[in-house]
Amino acid sequence: MISVDYLQVAKLAAPETIVVITALAVLAIDLVVMRGQSLADRFLIEGSFACFGCLAAIFFMVNLEFHGRLYAGMMVSDALTPLLKSALLILTMFTVFISFNGKFTEHVGEYLALILLATTGMMFMVSTENLLMVFVSLELTSLSLYILTAFNKHSAPSAEAALKYFLFGGMAAAFTLFGLSLVYGLSGSIYLPEIAAKLSGQGMDPVLALALVMTVIGLGFKVAAVPFHLWAPDAYQGAPTPSAALIASGSKVASFFLLARVMMAGFAGGEGSAGWQDFVAGWTPLLAVLAVFSMLLGNLAAIAQSNVKRLLAYSAIAHGGYALLAVLSNTPQGVASLVYYTATYGLTVIGAFGVIAVVEAAAGDAKMTSLAGLSRRAPGLSLCMMIFMLSLAGIPPLAGFFGKFYLFVAAASAAKDLGLLWLVIFAIAMSAVSLYYYLQVLKQIYVVKSPNEGEGISVPLVPMIALGLMAVLVLLLGCVPDLAVGKLVAALGGVVEH
Repeated sequence: MISVDYLQVAKLAAPETIVVITALAVLAIDLVVMRGQSLADRFLIEGSFACFGCLAAIFFMVNLEFHGRLYAGMMVSDALTPLLKSALLILTMFTVFISFNGKFTEHVGEYLALILLATTGMMFMVSTENLLMVFVSLELTSLSLYILTAFNKHSAPSAEAALKYFLFGGMAAAFTLFGLSLVYGLSGSIYLPEIAAKLSGQGMDPVLALALVMTVIGLGFKVAAVPFHLWAPDAYQGAPTPSAALIASGSKVASFFLLARVMMAGFAGGEGSAGWQDFVAGWTPLLAVLAVFSMLLGNLAAIAQSNVKRLLAYSAIAHGGYALLAVLSNTPQGVASLVYYTATYGLTVIGAFGVIAVVEAAAGDAKMTSLAGLSRRAPGLSLCMMIFMLSLAGIPPLAGFFGKFYLFVAAASAAKDLGLLWLVIFAIAMSAVSLYYYLQVLKQIYVVKSPNEGEGISVPLVPMIALGLMAVLVLLLGCVPDLAVGKLVAALGGVVEH
């Protein structure tokens, strides 16, 4: 019989517990205290309380000294876990900030509670090595995001996007569950390191290959990799803009890290090879194919978009292709580059969605033409958008440039004889293509004239402060990347030694 140390469990799960309690408290405040107040006041008070709860969870993690694994990897705490959870909580706070002054719902408490519950699921996703906990955390995150996508009850595109997201998500969950059940049947374990040890040396037999493919299909949906991306453009376009920002940021950070952990820890020994003219069956050639098609389709489809949110959706698919290079490297350096890249991408894309939310409130839509003349109507907002777009394009000295550079270096130096160099070259070429459509956005803002040229846009104070802070962070993390990368490398060094 396994003895349970409830104190250690309480310590490890305390950050998630704080976030859940905050979600329940926000619901209570909205129902008991704020129900009769204006929408703006409810977002301000309840959103501030939600952010306070996130800060409390971060403070607890910073002071948590226990590192270890409990109950077959059900809960994991190492040097990297607090950094990941803190990044997720910071992205959640920025999502809440850009929600202030939102008019898409009157159910403020429920909306903020769902954001916090989705974040809780993401936090569990990055702190487990147990297949059962993997599936439970995936479902908690997914169910919250489905509802957030449909939260604008007055919008038919929001309901349609949520339905597509839910249907594709349900199928992906079934594939994930079938894949994980096959893995359990082959290994007799749900703990990732034990699975790798028991599957090592068995070769890529048909059942293991089927389990691998099904698992990749399920996790590929979460990261919107081609061909599992069909939900993303509609979800990004139809969802309330802050909800789309959370899907594009925190969800991607958690999902990519989970994908890397399952592949590197659970299928260790079954990597195969994705080297040029040296393909060997395993998960690396499978992910290499997904990366190529994600970069190709994402960048080419983005060129044809006239809606900025839909453009960012295809851009996210392309960025998912870049991020897969870090997983393919299968090294601690690759994991560090993946965390840095997805976190800075999440920060940047929340900023971009925040600008779109302000423009959408003023113009009524998120079309490219709605950005025309924005530099004359809202100079500060335009400057922030320029920083975000150029960072997404990978222009120095912004965070996006260093993120891609570190990612490409990790992939190029991982395989013997530079076997993944062909993928890096392809990714660089696709990055050049992406510059075109990001510049098209900036052309609308700075070059094209608007019919309402003389009318300024009123930018709410809190979202503007948040957008300015995000723009500064994107610039700072690009100019001084060691602020984040140094801690990641040190944390991963401790994890590897452990």
